[in-house]
This record gives sequence, structure tokens and C-alpha cells, in this order.
Amino acid sequence: MADRSSDSIDPTSTPAERFRRVAARCSARVDEVPADRWDAPAPCEGWVARDVVAHMVEWMPSLLDPAGVAMPPGPSAADDPAGAWHHLADWLQSLLDDPEVAGTSFDRPPLGEMTVAQAIDTVMLGDVVVHTWDIARASGLDETLDPDLVHEMYVGMLPMDEMLRTSGHYGPKVDVPDDADEQTKLIAFT
Repeated sequence: MADRSSDSIDPTSTPAERFRRVAARCSARVDEVPADRWDAPAPCEGWVARDVVAHMVEWMPSLLDPAGVAMPPGPSAADDPAGAWHHLADWLQSLLDDPEVAGTSFDRPPLGEMTVAQAIDTVMLGDVVVHTWDIARASGLDETLDPDLVHEMYVGMLPMDEMLRTSGHYGPKVDVPDDADEQTKLIAFT
């Protein structure tokens, strides 16, 4: 049975609470990366650990462009990956902590109409979870993810398998043994 520690995500929590918890786990890994491991190969083909941070810092703000919110300039992932991650996480958290901004609705094809909070909670949160694992794997750190969130993500993604694969954001599914733990299945899925 999976460990259901007090650090687990409560499914009844708000998007702001969920992001705060997931971002804290990612921040803990980012802060532990030794300086010489930022250029270590990441599980994402052709990427190193700092590229994983660069990916999040570049695409997450762009997803919110139609909402009229823009991330202020901050450290670059190339020069300061930890600083870049913290800048992004703090900015996203500030959006979620402001009810007016969090409730701003926008249209983002092909995702459709959503609020800023929904975009962060349903799209970005999962990306942060998976990329926390990527950073940990690249840098030789603890790769354990929140088991409740892993379950929620894995079960939620299974019905979208074909759509996710054809989106170009996911490569071919990696086969794992039937008795593999859910984290292994999720990582193989993504």
C-alpha cells in the first residue's frame, strides 16, 4: 500500500493549496541539486537538468498569455536554474493567491475556456510533478513523488492516452510490468 503521509495532496484542497504543496516538493529537489549536476542528462531525450527547468519557465507563462497575465523578468534557467524555478513558482502561486486573477477566464485552444486557476491546477500541476521526478533522476536525488497525486494523475491520464500521444507532447508509451508501482506506471506513461 502507498504511503499516505501528511505531505500528501488532499483532493478537497484548493488549486492554490495543491500548487503550494507540489511546488514545495519541486523546490526541495531543485534546492538539493549540486551545481555540477545541472548539466547531467535528464530522462527527457536530449535534455539536461537545467533544460527541464527552462522548459517549465518558458511554456507555463506562455499558456497563460491569453489571460493577460505576464511573468515579470527573472533569472534565466541557463544561468540560475534554481532561481528561475523559484521565480516561476512564486509567480504562479501569486496568481492563485489572488482570487480575482485566479478567476480570470480565457480561451486557450485546443484546451478551451478555463480560468487561470484551472489552467495551473489541471495542466501545469501535473507537469511540475513529472518534472520534479526528471530533475531528481538527473541529479541523483530522491525520486519519490506524492503517491496520492501520482494515483490521481495516472488514473486521470489513462482515458486521454490517444489524445496525449497525438498532441506531440508525449512519446510512445513505455511498457512496464503489470505489478509495477503506480509511480513507475505514471513515469512510463509520460
